[in-house]
Amino acid sequence: MAATVGPKKVHRYTLEFKIQAVRLANHPEIQTQDVAMNEFHGQSAREAQEGLRKILTLLHQARQDLRMKTVGPVNAAIGHGQVFDYFDELRKFIEPATRDLFFVDPYLDAEFISRYLPHVRAGVQIRLLTRERIATLLPAVEQFAKQTGTSIAVRSSAGFHDRYVIVDGSACYQSGASFKDGAKAAPTTLTQITDAFAVVQKTYEDLWASGKVER
Repeated sequence: MAATVGPKKVHRYTLEFKIQAVRLANHPEIQTQDVAMNEFHGQSAREAQEGLRKILTLLHQARQDLRMKTVGPVNAAIGHGQVFDYFDELRKFIEPATRDLFFVDPYLDAEFISRYLPHVRAGVQIRLLTRERIATLLPAVEQFAKQTGTSIAVRSSAGFHDRYVIVDGSACYQSGASFKDGAKAAPTTLTQITDAFAVVQKTYEDLWASGKVER
């Protein structure tokens, strides 16, 4: 008998499930990675790591979904001189990443590397699209990658000025100032891009694809 062919079923998690997942992920006595690795005990290291990555991605997506259904997009106004507040807000965006962080900023430099990349989870691939400070950026990238084993790709392109970070291809945040200078010289903002996310993502993925490979 021929197999029945029909549309692929996609499992959709309920809001209650997502709330519980976020609670577990944020529980101070529960180590998410330990729970995940116990779940995949007995499998090969590669299978276990892939299973862990999928669980962490699910938790990240659940957080994003829950936030959008409750408090809405992230918007932070940061006053002049409040450099730690800016750093802390941006850190909260990048730490949950499990697969890919894509930074877009013409002025990325060595200071950006030392300030933010230590907060990126191990195994996350980092892409930097930049332009103006390549000479100071690349040595810092090389040393950080050598020490930590982090995968970091760098490309340059003309024709852009805005600053964005795209997290796991599913969330996008715009900075009103260069990531390295946030709130140093003037007030600034960090804004989650929602309605225009697909357009912004395509615009900068296209610039990445056509950009000059620096590393």
